Amino acid sequence: MSVKIFSPITLLLLGAALALAAELPYGGWIQIPLLSILWWRLDPQSHNSFKKQFALGLTFGIGYFVVGLWWLYISLHDVGGMNALLAGMGVFLLSAYVAIYFAMATLAITVFKKNRLAGLFLAASWVLAEFLRGYIFTGFPWMGLAETQFNGPFALIAPLFGGLACTFLMVWASWELYQIRKHSISSAILIMAAIGIAQVAGAFTFTKPIGEPISIRLIQGNFEQSLKFNPQAISRQIDFYAGEITKQAANLIIIPETAFPWPIPNLPIGLVNYLQDFSNNSNSNLLLGLIGEVPGTNGMQYSNRATGLSPNTSAYQYDKAHLVPFGEFIPPGFQWFVNAFHVPMSDFARGKLDQSPFAIVRKGQEDIYAAITICYEDVFGGELASRIQHSDKPVNLLINMTNLAWFGESQASTQQLRLSQLRSLETGLPALRATNTGITAVLGPDGKVLKALPEFTQGTLSTQVQAYSGKTPYVIWGNLPILGISCLLLVWGLISHRRF
Repeated sequence: MSVKIFSPITLLLLGAALALAAELPYGGWIQIPLLSILWWRLDPQSHNSFKKQFALGLTFGIGYFVVGLWWLYISLHDVGGMNALLAGMGVFLLSAYVAIYFAMATLAITVFKKNRLAGLFLAASWVLAEFLRGYIFTGFPWMGLAETQFNGPFALIAPLFGGLACTFLMVWASWELYQIRKHSISSAILIMAAIGIAQVAGAFTFTKPIGEPISIRLIQGNFEQSLKFNPQAISRQIDFYAGEITKQAANLIIIPETAFPWPIPNLPIGLVNYLQDFSNNSNSNLLLGLIGEVPGTNGMQYSNRATGLSPNTSAYQYDKAHLVPFGEFIPPGFQWFVNAFHVPMSDFARGKLDQSPFAIVRKGQEDIYAAITICYEDVFGGELASRIQHSDKPVNLLINMTNLAWFGESQASTQQLRLSQLRSLETGLPALRATNTGITAVLGPDGKVLKALPEFTQGTLSTQVQAYSGKTPYVIWGNLPILGISCLLLVWGLISHRRF
């Protein structure tokens, strides 16, 4: 088999292997040598034109994202009823689009191939590409390398400089591992030193416990997504959640995203008042996932909403701010694609980014404040950090309300769990995950799972959680330091390149 045929196939399979490694217990460690193999496959081609190098990087990225995002086919075809060919094309085209950012980052190998510091420039390029992937066209940063580092050597850098810093160190370490064949002693020392420094960084804590632990109940209904479009099934779902909420009091009771899947005016008469009465009488704070309504340019528009009910307090509401393309808003020119996806309410109003946190009211004690994210919002660490930094109240707890029934029995739930774990690590705050099918869990301020329900089971997770106060450097600075370092490195590299 010729090199021309063998090389792209190898890169495609290598990308797939990198995505599969993310699901393994020590995936963050395993991905580093896998990436070093990528540099071995690309570096001999570095004499090629930018066009050829870009094509090789794109091939690798497609293999990575098709395997990592295949579960989107379930939502498009199995749930949405889209034609199988069109659904498959949708997954492939999205994978090809996000792979472009990987391909752009690998061009640094061609530019800086003769520089001993090429690993730093490559890591800087990768960081900037990942940042742009999470920003352009509202962003789609899912399946980044950062969240896998929660199970890798560089996770403890996250409270200081965020997930992008973890990505930087991972890419750089993989390049140095590849360079061991040329610089065995210096590369080995540099890798070990970086891992050692990352572990030392974990000795620093920036948040601390506040007040007494609060009792919580997280309700996991495990309702199939297809049932959400059946009126009778919707009624049974609403009855289940209402019944489970009122079974037992707790400081905080949470049901998942759109657990009440009808707009508020369509909910059973008196339901919200009934739950408010329960809140008042039991001193329980309730957080409900439902469909809201907000004024729009053409009348009322739906929103993906979390409604909070607290004892003898006005209702709280949080409208999802970062919407999912095609699932929750329609990009210009893609109405035809959404029409093929037979799901109602796929064009929501966008909430504001500066919404206040939810106050958990406790009798005789100070309120605890929680920052709410709904499903997909958990992927945007910079946005969450900015919300906490500029919040009008101190944030003590993270809450994510999710419905992953759209994606069946796939790795989507474990992927989002890692995202939530990284968010807790970045912010130094515990997190509660209330999901429909899983993974419903309580995370500590270090991101570790303290307690969880099995996936695809119906049940309630009842436990206590300790709230925390304080801010990590990442919350204060956001992505500015790592982006600044990356930009300076690339400017330095390009100036040095021009000299030679």
